[in-house]
Amino acid sequence: MPPAADPEPITSPANPRIKHLVRLRDRRERDRSGLFLVEGYRELRRALEAGVELTELYCCPDLYLGENEAALVEAARRAGAEIVPVAEVPFRKASYRDRPEGLLGLARQFPTSPAGLAPQPDPLLLVVEAIEKPGNLGTMLRTAEAAGAAAVVVCDPATDPFNPNVVRASLGTLFTVPLVVADTPGAISRLRELGIRTVATTPSASQAHWEADLTGPVAVVVGSEQYGLSDAWLAAADCRVVIPMPGAVDSLNAAMAAGIVLFEAVRQRAAAPAGP
Repeated sequence: MPPAADPEPITSPANPRIKHLVRLRDRRERDRSGLFLVEGYRELRRALEAGVELTELYCCPDLYLGENEAALVEAARRAGAEIVPVAEVPFRKASYRDRPEGLLGLARQFPTSPAGLAPQPDPLLLVVEAIEKPGNLGTMLRTAEAAGAAAVVVCDPATDPFNPNVVRASLGTLFTVPLVVADTPGAISRLRELGIRTVATTPSASQAHWEADLTGPVAVVVGSEQYGLSDAWLAAADCRVVIPMPGAVDSLNAAMAAGIVLFEAVRQRAAAPAGP
């Protein structure tokens, strides 16, 4: 039996499906439905490669930017997604981008339990606490992936990791670096169980980040944009480090701070002598 033909394109911005996509920009709707939005070719390709479940894929060929979109649509179809053609006007209403690329997926949220943190040899982790800005959280995921981090632990999230702007800022690395969401006590307990040292970044520290030993099992811990790390993390940390700033400013963007310390860990690990 031949495969069923795709439905007729959605042509009205008032279509119930388009309205549902718009509602998913709100965290309450994402929490209620267990679904989230993935927009863009690169993000969707990474989601499919990671085995994320796409339930629906909305397509507007008039907005495609390249020649590979049709193959991605077929890959999504083979993975079980319903393919929904959409005309340009309703697609632009559903899109959360200034320049939509004609591909918008509806995905099922995946597990983020601390139980997903499994023992690994000498893992490097990034722990972020109460990050408020989706762009910062997405950038931290992207940076952690670039640094080869074993996981990103999001503690007491002030922004939802499934926020579409987190997906966008991460360039789809939300799907390629293991993600854990936990409260602070749970995260501290799990890291201790796994024997992972915690290195807290704080302006009150006296040790520069390059002076700390960032080899072996280590979690770099970065606090919120406004308040920094909580007392709980500072008390639990195995060591505290500061990023020296000889300039006039006394603080860095949280995502930039995470990147500086992570890549110091990368440098130290590359320079460390190989084991027996």
